This record gives sequence, C-alpha cells and structure tokens, in this order.
Amino acid sequence: MISAAEAPPTWPASTRRRVLEAAITLFGQYSFAGTSLQMIADDLGLTKAAIYYHFRTRDDLLLALMAPIFTEIADVVDAAEKKKRIQLRTERMLAGYAGIVVRHRAVAAITTFDPSVRAVLREQPEWSALIDRQLVLLAGGEPGERGLLDATIVLTGLAAAASAAPQHLDGELLRLHLIDAGRRILGLPAITR
Repeated sequence: MISAAEAPPTWPASTRRRVLEAAITLFGQYSFAGTSLQMIADDLGLTKAAIYYHFRTRDDLLLALMAPIFTEIADVVDAAEKKKRIQLRTERMLAGYAGIVVRHRAVAAITTFDPSVRAVLREQPEWSALIDRQLVLLAGGEPGERGLLDATIVLTGLAAAASAAPQHLDGELLRLHLIDAGRRILGLPAITR
C-alpha cells in the first residue's frame, strides 16, 4: 500500500473526484461487494496504488462517497428535532429527506438496493445513530413496530423511487411527489397545492 508521503506529486487533485464518480457507477452495476478497488483502477486507467493513495479500503471509499450526504441528512435531522410538535418534526424530516434523495439519485440507489452498503453504514456508529434518529422522526406519533416499519418504508421507498424515476423528470416535481407519497404512508394529512 502506498503512503501519502510516497505518492507521486503529479497525481491531479481531481483523481479523488474521478474515483468517487467511477465508484458510484461500478457499485450500481456490480454492487458494492462486487466491486473491487482494482476494478475502479482499471475503469479509470489508473494503478491500484493511485486508488490506495486516496482510499485505503473500499469501505473508506464508500464512507467518503457518503460523507456529503451524511452532512445533509444530519442538518435535516437537527432542524427537524428542533420543531416543537411531533407532526412538524415528521414533516420536516420527510421534506428534507425527499430533497436529499432527489439531489443524490445515484447514491440513493446504491444505499437502497445494496445490502452490503447498508451493512457498512450500520457498522459506523455515527451513521447508525443518524439512521435511528431519522426513523424516530419519521415514526412520529406512531412509536413501536408499526411506526418504525412505516418510517423504514418511507426511507427506502423514497430513495428507491427517486433513483428509479425517469432522469428527465423535473427534480422539484419529483420531490413533491415523494413528499406526497411519504405523507400517505405516514398517515399525515395531504397538502393542497
């Protein structure tokens, strides 16, 4: 494995970004578990050492890919938890989450359809806690198994729907459809537009 000190200074800063973009594509095609760092290197025409310079393991690569989304979700969760009424907390979480999965459709597909990705995220204490906070917010006034099941359906269902939606579909329209679907699942009153 190559250390940062041994890395050739000629590797462009955009290599990290290119690796992350290639990883999204390959994870979508072959799954997270089915994609090796060597496959990513081959796809980009790089050496495996170039990948190791940026990411020591495939898990590290996945966590780097998910880091911006983690920040977005954490911001939504924090804002939702500040609402005084349960329904307002649930609505804020739902609306924020719908926006995130629309903005990150490709990553939403990976996290929804690939159990090995969910397993890696659940092994990370900060991710596991954030997932649990989302579920509690979405379960709202329906604690227990039913509320958690509905919340899980919303988290996975919205991500799946966003990733499977036609790419030409307007993002704002998709977000509104996802919110409407989530409201129905969670038993929230419909919003008239």
